[in-house]
Formats: sequence, structure tokens, C-alpha cells
Amino acid sequence: MSKLETSLQAAMNARIIGSGSETMILAHGFGGDQSLWDKILPYLTKHYHVLLFDWLCSGTVKDPNLYDPLKYASFDAFADDLIALMDELHLTSSVFVGHSMSGMIGCIASIKRPQLFSRLILIGASPRYITTDDYEGGFDGAAIDNMMSSIESDYGNWTSNFAKLLVDNNDPLSIEHYFKCLKSMNPEFVLPLAKAIFRSDERETLEKVTTPCTIVQVKNDLVVPNSVAYYMQKKIKGETTVEFVNADRHYPQLTAPLELIHVLSRVLGFEI
Repeated sequence: MSKLETSLQAAMNARIIGSGSETMILAHGFGGDQSLWDKILPYLTKHYHVLLFDWLCSGTVKDPNLYDPLKYASFDAFADDLIALMDELHLTSSVFVGHSMSGMIGCIASIKRPQLFSRLILIGASPRYITTDDYEGGFDGAAIDNMMSSIESDYGNWTSNFAKLLVDNNDPLSIEHYFKCLKSMNPEFVLPLAKAIFRSDERETLEKVTTPCTIVQVKNDLVVPNSVAYYMQKKIKGETTVEFVNADRHYPQLTAPLELIHVLSRVLGFEI
């Protein structure tokens, strides 16, 4: 199956479930797949047609030839896939919920095609992970370099440690869930994608975003400091609010699903 012989809907395992007059798009982050939304999905499908999909780098994608690490060395290629998938499914004016790296992907897609999105909900998103003199990103350059070295030299140990870094240690089942997703990725995809994400600088992108945004920040996220949420709020041109989830680490949809749903219901105006 080549790139020309399959639709994006099939290639990305895309499916639409639920009911309602509006569409919501759930976009997973690095190392994940659409199963990471399972705990909050039943609450959302009561009110929305929900589009779920897997980025082409995901371990659930059947044809690894569809993903070219060189092509996806920036978020633009992911944003183009998102736009093409929405066009293929004839979706417009949708609520986009992007976790982690998908937050910035959604921002870029909204700049390219603003009519596709009615609102962006950015969970644990960051335009830059490396701290500079005037910006707190959460990591220094040496820490990112060490991460890349660990991926190269001891991939198995790195996947385990990374899962524990991102997911609350008090929830071993959720750690295992994310670990299995991460472990299922083609190892050849992981290092170039990690470099693209953790060495990216999309701060200038924020100033071009005009779609209304809600930034959802976990209070104790070890990857994205709380200051990043306020930085994004200040830079984004569209009407933007910050909402906090009282939880630990980077995956509230796994470890604090009810907290997250309460935030989403308040922002979007639906009943739980």
C-alpha cells in the first residue's frame, strides 16, 4: 500500500463516533495513539461527533512506509495531514483538542485554514521546551541533549523512564498504557521526531493564531511549566483563556479524566 493508494482516513485509522451538531477532533501527542482518549471519550460522544485518528508515526499505523522522518522534521507536515484529513472528511468549524505536540500542530493548521476550526483546546502544549534568557521552557539544552543520547544508546530503558516522567507515578496502569503505545512506535521514527519536538521553537507561530483558544495546563506538569501557559495566552492573538487541571504530570486524560472533563464541560458548555 503506497502513499497514492490509500486515503488518509484509512492510513491514519480515522473514525468518527458520537452524536451532536458539532465535530470535535482529538489529536494525541508524541508516542501515543487514539486509545489515550478512551477514558474521556464516553463523555464527549454524548455531545459531539468525535474524530479520532493516529498520527502516521504511531505504532498503530499499519504501513510504516507512509511516515518519512525527514518530511516530518517540523510540525508543518503534521498540520498539512490534519488539514487534508479534515478536507477528506468534509469537516469545517470544528473544536480541536490537541495534547502536547498536537497543540502546536493545531495552531499551525488554524493559521493555514482558520475556517476549519471554531476553537482550539491545547492540553499541555508548548511552543518551546528549552529555556532561554527571557523564557522558561522547562529544560536546558544539556537535558535535551542527554535525552537524545539516551534514546540512541538505551532505547528500552529510555521508553520506561520517559513513560514514568510523563504519567503520574500513582497510576501504574496508565503508565503501562502509555509505555505500550510508546514502545510500539518504530524506533527509527522516535529519535528524529523527539529532536523535532524538543528542539523546536514555535513562539513566533503563536502571534499568528486568531482562533479562540483554551489552554489547559496540569498544575504539576514536569514537562511544561505553568509559566508556558501564561506565555501562550499573552502571545496568541485570538481570545485565549487558561484553565488548570489539579493533577500531576503530563497526561490528565489518563490520570485525571474527570478533572479534565469538568474543565472541558465548563469551557464548551455541555453537561456531564
